[in-house]
Amino acid sequence: MAILVTGGAGYIGSVTVDALVARAERPIVLDNLVYGHREAVDADVPFYKGDIGDRGLVAELIRTYSIDECIHFSAYAYVGESVTDPAKYYQNNVAATLELLDVLREQGVRRVIFSSTCATYGEPQYTPIDENHPQQPANPYGWSKLMVERILASFDAAYGLRYTALRYFNAAGATELRGEDHAPETHLIPLTLAAAAGKIANVSIYGVDYPTPDGTAIRDYIHVADLADAHISALERLRSGAGSDVFNLGNGSGYSVLEVIDSARRVTGCDIEAAASPRRPGDPAVLVANADKARSMLDWQPSRATLDEIVASAWAWHQKNPDGYQSGA
Repeated sequence: MAILVTGGAGYIGSVTVDALVARAERPIVLDNLVYGHREAVDADVPFYKGDIGDRGLVAELIRTYSIDECIHFSAYAYVGESVTDPAKYYQNNVAATLELLDVLREQGVRRVIFSSTCATYGEPQYTPIDENHPQQPANPYGWSKLMVERILASFDAAYGLRYTALRYFNAAGATELRGEDHAPETHLIPLTLAAAAGKIANVSIYGVDYPTPDGTAIRDYIHVADLADAHISALERLRSGAGSDVFNLGNGSGYSVLEVIDSARRVTGCDIEAAASPRRPGDPAVLVANADKARSMLDWQPSRATLDEIVASAWAWHQKNPDGYQSGA
């Protein structure tokens, strides 16, 4: 079976492509390289630069490689940008995805794994958050992902396109070959490591007056390789004949911003400076997953669960690739 991996040159997508290859699967990568990196995809993996909304290209790939399944990562994912430029997010994340799904339907592809997000839940009414938590996104990014979840449910009911939506919490860490290389970078762990490496003067702490033990926001971090494993488990579940479903992906335990910075200090041995800044609008105090459903129904268990393990893997990759994929390593 061949698997179309959209966004396969991105952070999570490239790690998943490597995991598929390691399992003797046949991924075919489609990525427009707006945020992805061609260097993040092994030269032996078929790669096509293009947009998911290009119906002709998608149909050609499906026919050429006899594609049976799709893992859909391709999306814009900057929350703040989604607020200032919602049209960009609805056009790419929703409208282009609708074109993709319609071509998959026309060409007889009937299994889709969708990269969704905990942002579909919005402000938590309780934590840890399970899959039954109300979905009321706080920004266009979250809404764009929720809209696709609704489209997938409609396509399942009408056309028999079975899907699994995986709602990520905070992806982090690196494998030996693949790491986090965003421009701009907004994620806490790589920013903290950039401060450790002397690339930035300090790491900003957005809010020190939250109702948490140390006053900083708490998030659930999950290693990117564990995320990749979950995608493959979800695909195998659909192959077995299971119906469509949704799953949270997280460790089920949260770490505060200060705990992340302290972990980076331990791992790197560097004196990382931190600077208090005002809270960002819409940032919840606590975002922690209840991932019991994924553990039970996907037979999935995070194997790199400690914060220091996650930070150390990211630090090792950044040390090896100080300029990201531009390092040429």
